[in-house]
Amino acid sequence: MSESILLILGAGGHGRAVAEAALLSGQWQSVRFLDDRWPELSELCGIAVVGKPDDLAANAGIGRAAIAAVGNNTLREKWSQMIEAADVPLATVVHPRAFVSADAEVGRGVAVMAMAMVGVGAIIGRGAIVNANATVDHDAILGAFAHLGVGVQLAGGVKVGRRAWLQAGCSAGYHVVIEDGALLSPGTVLKS
Repeated sequence: MSESILLILGAGGHGRAVAEAALLSGQWQSVRFLDDRWPELSELCGIAVVGKPDDLAANAGIGRAAIAAVGNNTLREKWSQMIEAADVPLATVVHPRAFVSADAEVGRGVAVMAMAMVGVGAIIGRGAIVNANATVDHDAILGAFAHLGVGVQLAGGVKVGRRAWLQAGCSAGYHVVIEDGALLSPGTVLKS
């Protein structure tokens, strides 16, 4: 049986955190980065950088799947589309110290980071990020390519639009609706 390798587009802070989560999960034996700083950057934290994200098609045979690991929502969507266009499966990475309810729906290309919680009936859209210590409580919906920063807390029934970015420490009360593309400053509190 060949080695289970995950290709990660982006070797910045989020990319390194996704690499760590993937390896700790036991689902992947190793990872390889694709990053715009290649070839100047050929290795990072003991992980090989094998090309730029635009080189994905040439490197597709290396990995069993790939994930776009960048905080910028628009770029993450573009890279996710590149992954699928290269006929590479879009991976989902869940840190082993995160909790995801068996009754939650988690889309392809999602990253759920350390100590995050995804509750019963929650829906996490394609390519979304649920960052460290964030909560998506019961029946909340996180739109495609949305991004919850560190420590964001969503109460039950909250709906976060496509490509919205809730920065660190934001919170939303029950059934709050956040529009597509919204950008909320750190610590923003939205009441129901």
